[in-house]
Amino acid sequence: QVQLVESGGGLVQPGGSLRLSCAASGTIFSLRSGSWHRQAPGHQRELIAAISTTGNTNYADSVKGRFTISRDNAKNTVYLQMNSLNAEDTAVYYCHVWTSLGKDYWGQGTQVTVSS
Repeated sequence: QVQLVESGGGLVQPGGSLRLSCAASGTIFSLRSGSWHRQAPGHQRELIAAISTTGNTNYADSVKGRFTISRDNAKNTVYLQMNSLNAEDTAVYYCHVWTSLGKDYWGQGTQVTVSS
């Protein structure tokens, strides 16, 4: 059984930073690609950052230059470093990964609230 455990969300003031983690455990062998998505109230879930098997990254325009996606292959973990946060970044953040077994999984979601 595979589990994705997200952590690092919470309440932060505008201009602050948070680092989200998404750790995969179980029979996955290894992660291939990973991505982070977010869903704000009343909005559709959107893809904001992705990292490929080779480490190439892509970002939505709304987070480019502020967010950084990375991975630790030894720990089967994907991270999202979020800087210069603002109220528009308030949302539930989800990670999504593809494993070397050809299956994909979603994290349970972690709330990020940006407010003074």
